[in-house]
Amino acid sequence: MKGNYFITSESVGNGHPDKVCDQISDGVLDAVLKDDPKGRVACETFISAGLVIVGGEITTSTYVDVHKLVRGVLTDIGYTNQIYGFDAATCAILNAINRQSPDISQGVDAGGAGDQGIMYGYATNETKELMPLPITLAHKLVKRVEEVRNKKILDYLGPDCKSQVTVEYVDGQPKRIDTVVLACQHTEKILDKTKKKITDKSRAEIVKIVAMPIVGKLIDKKTKFYINQTGKFVVGGPQSDTGVTGRKIIVDTYGGIVPHGGGAFSGKDPTKVDRSAAYMSRYITKNIVAAGIADKCLIQLSYVIGEAEPLSIFIDTFGTGKIPEQKIVEIVRKNFDLTPAGIIKKLDLRKPVFRRTAAYGHFGNPAFRWEKADMASKLKKDAGI
Repeated sequence: MKGNYFITSESVGNGHPDKVCDQISDGVLDAVLKDDPKGRVACETFISAGLVIVGGEITTSTYVDVHKLVRGVLTDIGYTNQIYGFDAATCAILNAINRQSPDISQGVDAGGAGDQGIMYGYATNETKELMPLPITLAHKLVKRVEEVRNKKILDYLGPDCKSQVTVEYVDGQPKRIDTVVLACQHTEKILDKTKKKITDKSRAEIVKIVAMPIVGKLIDKKTKFYINQTGKFVVGGPQSDTGVTGRKIIVDTYGGIVPHGGGAFSGKDPTKVDRSAAYMSRYITKNIVAAGIADKCLIQLSYVIGEAEPLSIFIDTFGTGKIPEQKIVEIVRKNFDLTPAGIIKKLDLRKPVFRRTAAYGHFGNPAFRWEKADMASKLKKDAGI
């Protein structure tokens, strides 16, 4: 895209109520897969003031102590003191889990997709992670908040936080950060007692200690910082905001730069193509960009319940491709098994690795199997470049 334009992406910390729910749902999934790699899981979590409800459909040969698991996740996140409005030791927990419908399982047992839908993958060479810069920075900011809180560098921070970053692009390349937004839960320790708002000193401290290590090299004199813009954020977490699994699908993916199929990831076992095919889509596009076939690449896959092969494959390189997009589609069909079984095998998705994905994005972390660029040399050879 030519000219100057601005792109914004947001992220939320691991203590945000929706992300708490994602981590609990994926914690249940991991607990099943640990002892039953072929277990079927569709787990949803709801959290509100003093209450956690875990429901969904699970078919497994193992047992999961849901109450113990929920309290463990909440403790890991940091909800261990009523000062933050929610306490892992005292909250009520309701287990409302059922078995998967046999009408669905008969199609999945035969190797078909667990549902219909469309899935997108994307990669760009504007960062070393081959991810869009705005979402990459937004994730790093909230991860930095967690680090600063856990190390007690700023001992007044609570578990809940959000970030947002606006990046200015020139002719398709990121040039500078225009705006940084941070909302960090905190105790009353940093409130100006007269104004009942956080002090200017505390705002400056958050900018210096949290934001600058992440964004310092990309800001300029015109960059704007908005820190706890309402004035305070004492009441946060589930006390102030209901959480539900799967509500942060744009945070989980590419930050709104490209389309999203609509299906959430967390709490779903890999027979659900909402999750596994989205991971494969990212794997494909990352390897295409890593191979130098395109600077940017978007892929769309579509599936129907009960059928193994995708109904369609669409690729867009936004004018950056070194070969025609139809040729790239042919290379993808040749090199990647896009059936649910093929995806699960290639990306090793029967292992309990999913709770790690449930905060700070499902893409861009080199620890994940779908983030490997191990097919790049083969794709480059097939592309003849």
